[in-house]
Amino acid sequence: MPLSLDQYASYLDTRDLPWPVAPDADPPRAKPHAKPVSGVRAVLWTVYGTLLRISEGDLKFEVANDYIMEVALEKTIHEFKMWNSMSRKPGQPSAYMREIYQKGLAELRLAPSGGEKYPEILTERIWENIIKKLFQKDYKFDATMYGGLNEFSRKVAYFFHASLQGTACYEGAAAAMSQIAAAGLAQGLLADGQCFTTVQLSRGLKQQDANAELDKLIPAGSRWLSFDKKARKPSDSLMRTALRKLEDDGITADEILHVGSSLTRDIAPARKLGMKTALFAGDRQSLAATAEQLKDPLLRPDVMLTELDQIAHVIG
Repeated sequence: MPLSLDQYASYLDTRDLPWPVAPDADPPRAKPHAKPVSGVRAVLWTVYGTLLRISEGDLKFEVANDYIMEVALEKTIHEFKMWNSMSRKPGQPSAYMREIYQKGLAELRLAPSGGEKYPEILTERIWENIIKKLFQKDYKFDATMYGGLNEFSRKVAYFFHASLQGTACYEGAAAAMSQIAAAGLAQGLLADGQCFTTVQLSRGLKQQDANAELDKLIPAGSRWLSFDKKARKPSDSLMRTALRKLEDDGITADEILHVGSSLTRDIAPARKLGMKTALFAGDRQSLAATAEQLKDPLLRPDVMLTELDQIAHVIG
């Protein structure tokens, strides 16, 4: 039976492979405003930049550092034995693969969005299209290990992004999520993410606390991620999908606290739909908020956290 994505990530742990390390948090000069907020029955988290720290503050399809980009592509080519099915152009294999990758990314950005104002690009689709081109030159992969084309593409995407940007949970993430669960509140993910996002989060939580199991803290039915909904923040459709499900469970918008690190992508759309909001200002790399924006009543969060464990005080 083919490995699941989580099993594949664990398999990679058994090998002596170099991975980029998640950067340390760089706390900005910010004073927490973690007053208790009454009436909260559910907490919805943003992932990257709020629960998971990551270089450049958010998950990227490409990073600014050319060397890191080339190394990630070179590792991916080598890992999945792609070079023999690539055109032998002069220069490094990574340079040619980057050309193919960027072209595939551009094509998906121009694809019809079905009326969605903020469509999401699926990273596995980029790699699936690349692999289909390699098939034209007799490329093969081990389906008994990786599964079919779609499953294989997800594993390639995971490997590439793990080689591109290291991730780890912010200090106190596992404790904060466990405190919310212990308080009897509903909990979910409302975030931009890809097919491997929950794998990265689950592994990060386990590194902090061996007893922290994502499936118990946040069941699959309470994860609203952009790759699955084909819409990214600040999309109304992504936000409303979560609200409808919680309303079916008897939880209204004003009983939800949404935690994120961007005023325009997290806080503003959540406020517009009636949710309570908490800005996580624990890292300069992920924080997307200016002093001027914080003066805007449409953007101003109900509370501001500089450490994730402050959420315990907020929810009382």
